[in-house]
Amino acid sequence: MTMQRRQFFMALAAGSAGLAAQANAQALLDEKDAQASALGYVADATRTDTKKYPKYAAGQNCANCALYVGKAADKAGGCPLFAGKQVAGAGWCSAWAKKAG
Repeated sequence: MTMQRRQFFMALAAGSAGLAAQANAQALLDEKDAQASALGYVADATRTDTKKYPKYAAGQNCANCALYVGKAADKAGGCPLFAGKQVAGAGWCSAWAKKAG
């Protein structure tokens, strides 16, 4: 059975939507996770231990980090440092780097 071009693109779009939904369904990173703990990750940047992480400055958060995969307005998004998990947009870790632009 051959699939017509229109049916192919409809199936492709449905599959892509499914992958996007799966990515959005990733678990939120736990602050007690070993990698998160090693990088000083907190889900709320205002709770950052500034004595331990003097690099932190008010206004820095995951949503405005160069590593954040998502829109600035998203509650959570991906981060390549924490594969398979999402970080809180309002979070922070010691790997924070200013987003270009």
